[in-house]
Amino acid sequence: MKTDGFTQPVRERVASPTVITNVYAILRGTNPEDAKRMVLLTGHYDSRNSSNENITDPAPGANDDASGTAVSLECARVLCKLHFPGTIIFLTVAGEEQGLYGSKHFAELASAQGWDIEAVLNNDIVGGDQSPGQDPKVVRVFSESIPDNATEKQLRAIGALGGENDSPSRELARYIGQAARAYQLEVSALLEFRRDRYLRGGDHISFNQQGFAAVRMAEFRENYSRQHQNVRTENGGEYADLPKFVNFDYVANVARVNAATLASLASAPAPPGNVRLETKQLVNGSTLAWDAPNDGRAVSYEVLWRATSAPDWEHALAAGKEAKATIPVSKDNVIFAVQAVDESGHRSLPIVPVPER
Repeated sequence: MKTDGFTQPVRERVASPTVITNVYAILRGTNPEDAKRMVLLTGHYDSRNSSNENITDPAPGANDDASGTAVSLECARVLCKLHFPGTIIFLTVAGEEQGLYGSKHFAELASAQGWDIEAVLNNDIVGGDQSPGQDPKVVRVFSESIPDNATEKQLRAIGALGGENDSPSRELARYIGQAARAYQLEVSALLEFRRDRYLRGGDHISFNQQGFAAVRMAEFRENYSRQHQNVRTENGGEYADLPKFVNFDYVANVARVNAATLASLASAPAPPGNVRLETKQLVNGSTLAWDAPNDGRAVSYEVLWRATSAPDWEHALAAGKEAKATIPVSKDNVIFAVQAVDESGHRSLPIVPVPER
């Protein structure tokens, strides 16, 4: 176990200098090259009541976000018994309710030290509140569209090619959905194509701002009477974020989605590099080429595609061992991506090609 402690200066919602401590554990990869690639799971362990300034009255946070912290701890408990080529980080942060301060510090630390974080899964409000309207069969997966660190050249390309739905975070969200389906889990991923909910935010944003692919996982329907509330009964209704309102079976199922995704990513070879789509001639077929990953574990590749209007991948074609493939599908009508596949069938994150003339 490791800690990342710092003193947060006075800011909005921080009345005086405050020590914040993030707690994390690292399950290091067994393959020297793959171990440099990391996947990270996080939840926040701080909570608050109706008033951010009220630091004396009880402030239970069973759903927001002991549920997400429990997911990180449970995944660590289960996965630490196994061995993966890639590295997994299990993280819990503080200071989320005051302005994402803990995750901001950790994400900046990771960026400054050059960590190769391939994916960040943030679980925040995954308790499955049991009030009417909840759907215990899905977990929402929020993902940003255009990355904050996109250059002007990249923005022009995104606009010209219709790439606004294919950010690294969007590909991560789709990967989570694929993992849930592959393991036939009881909870499926509901892809939400926005960074987060209205008027809200989460720790994945801190990692997005540092250029990492990051998503937020949350229950289908939130009960705002049980978030950020003083413990009380008022007008016949109970307020407060208490354990009795949590659906523990749902939390367990969300943990399974996270564990399946982490295991898949940490087992997979590195993604192909320099993926490109030939645009030299006006032809109806499509030729893609790429560079083999540095870890040398890819034994074959898979080409994915979907209609430009489709939210998720619709087709997959085994492309063999060569780092090039020609598909009898017009590039004008679809979005392509390429995955690396190892000898056990583990698949990397998909990489969308850039046009090459």
